Amino acid sequence: MPIVQFAPFSSLIQPSFWHELTSLKVDVLRLSDEALPISGSYSVGRSVTDRESGKEIALGCNLSVGSESFDKGYKVTAGSVPASGTFKNYNTIEEFKAADKTALFNQEAVKIWDHILATRDTALLNHFLLITYADLKKYKYYYWFAFPAFVSKPAWEIAEEGWKDAIDEFSAEDLSSIQEQIRSHPSPLPFFLVRNDAKISPVEDYSTFFESTPPSSRTIAFIDPSANPTNPGWPLRNLLAYLRALYPETTSTVRVLCWRDTETHSSSWRSRFGVLEMGGVPSDEKVRPSAVGWEKNPQGKLGPRVADLAPMMDPTRHAIVLSVRKHRRLNYLRRLANQAVDLNLKLMRWRILPSLDLEKISTTKCLLLGAGTLGCYVARTLMGWGVRTITLADSAHVSFSNPVRQPLFEFEDCLDGGKPKAQCAAARLKKIYPGINASGHMLSIPMPGHPVPSASVAQTKAEVEKLEALIAEHDVVFLLMDSRESRWLPTVIAAAKGKIVINAALGFDTFLVMRHGPRGSSVRPNGARLGCYYCNDIVAPSDSLTDRTLDQMCTVTRPGLASIASSTAVELLASLLQHPDGLHAAAPPPNQDPSSHHQDSGGSVLGLVPHQLRGYLAQFRNLHIVGAAYDRCTGCSETVLQTYEKEGFEMMLKAFNDPKYLPTLTGLDKLYDEGEAALESVDWDEEDGDADF
Repeated sequence: MPIVQFAPFSSLIQPSFWHELTSLKVDVLRLSDEALPISGSYSVGRSVTDRESGKEIALGCNLSVGSESFDKGYKVTAGSVPASGTFKNYNTIEEFKAADKTALFNQEAVKIWDHILATRDTALLNHFLLITYADLKKYKYYYWFAFPAFVSKPAWEIAEEGWKDAIDEFSAEDLSSIQEQIRSHPSPLPFFLVRNDAKISPVEDYSTFFESTPPSSRTIAFIDPSANPTNPGWPLRNLLAYLRALYPETTSTVRVLCWRDTETHSSSWRSRFGVLEMGGVPSDEKVRPSAVGWEKNPQGKLGPRVADLAPMMDPTRHAIVLSVRKHRRLNYLRRLANQAVDLNLKLMRWRILPSLDLEKISTTKCLLLGAGTLGCYVARTLMGWGVRTITLADSAHVSFSNPVRQPLFEFEDCLDGGKPKAQCAAARLKKIYPGINASGHMLSIPMPGHPVPSASVAQTKAEVEKLEALIAEHDVVFLLMDSRESRWLPTVIAAAKGKIVINAALGFDTFLVMRHGPRGSSVRPNGARLGCYYCNDIVAPSDSLTDRTLDQMCTVTRPGLASIASSTAVELLASLLQHPDGLHAAAPPPNQDPSSHHQDSGGSVLGLVPHQLRGYLAQFRNLHIVGAAYDRCTGCSETVLQTYEKEGFEMMLKAFNDPKYLPTLTGLDKLYDEGEAALESVDWDEEDGDADF
């Protein structure tokens, strides 16, 4: 006889579910990956009629989850059946991919089986597992459902008559009676028993309900989510396993009613009936059988799915058509802007700063590496100072979380996957002031600790060459990126090319703004060269981006901090440009009176030109710090710069691929060894007895 084929469950996720998951992740779960209970539901199978052929086409065997699935008091709609599940959300995509799927699946299968044997309850027969990773920055949700179902050995076979319409086995009156009892039952009946008198009862009542009923008059029924005429739905698998585990003596042959009706029919019934038999010698019914049930992806392979909600954020857009009169008026306003844009700067020279050199600032070409929160604020402040050439470089696209924190973006910039940040920011600068020479470049900066596959070497070389060209074309380089290692390559290139480098980095309520000391100069009070971003480190830059949680992927700061740091960075540049020594301006001693900021005190017309400013927003305090260059620095030491000038890209490639290369090149590895040797050579004085702490 033919082996019974079952229609597997397919997940059906309501869009509201992702909204609820977002709230749950941000407000409740945060960094927790604790498993939580979840609920879903399914109803009888449905089909549609093909208009051309007139044939019935079965729809999916769906189990649905929605925004209410996380509620403890989850209730299903009339005619639906509840299903319990286990939900687990991962903090990173790496954790999601690396999760032990087999162990998770088996854990749920054991839970179902143990529940059957311990309670004889059918509540977990439709149990499911859902694992997710929510990329809230891009509104992408990775998910994978599993519907554990036990494998029968030997397999179930369908009798020679096969599956037939229920009306061929039951009278219309009996089917109508069954329907009314299902409707009037105080709770949903996913599985139920049917006697020859058309009375029904929950499957848990098997022993008592069928006590005086012959096997030929016993029918096992279930709400069937499948509409396939020959393939009953997935719930039947675990129902049969349940019966074999608890009632093996009377269930080697089972009469099955696949209930697929939602209302009483006067002429036809959709429900199906069949007689199933074990295809061989039954195995030990008390031993848990193996289980299957991971959902396949749209390509028909075992793998997760992705829900991309970004397009749903795109409202209907209308083209804005300007009349000729409006165009003329716009050109007129642009001319007015050209005259008025520098008014504030020019007013400074009337009484306050007659010697302020505005041309020196306006002709300075600035390259902003990073077009995020820092980049947007830096660009706006540079415009305020009259800088006319601003170039931005970034590899990201505008996301929905950006516009409220990054003032060069609007909601419309996030749609259709988001515009490239650098180009979008440059276009917005031109919209703010058409006279600006602003451009944006999509550029990914190669980084130490991020190996370059052989197939990507050519692309990486092109990116390095583009970065070198951009730095060469500009006077000032702002390092405004999110990670430590992304600042290394431009630090090396800019130091070798003698460019001004302004670095800005954020903590939660702290910031660092610093200028890098130029090569071959003595600009400290004691004659030493000023250090760069890496001079205080004894650890080479490496991968800090992989396997990060949401709060680590985002720069989590107090909202006002970025604008404070950005403005400070631009003001530091303005002071430096106004200093008579420019790039080689000496840093004031840390203990210098802040009120002594005039040119005759070592400052510029705008005040002091510090090396480093460390701000502490919690105390509303700024500290001036002076740091010397380090001869083993991985960013600006002569060893690194000369190697770069000699080997070029080959040196860079070594730094990208080999985490030990920079420590070896600069001698940091020997420093580690010297430190270990020093510790071992110390004659520690150990006293007898217990120490008094």
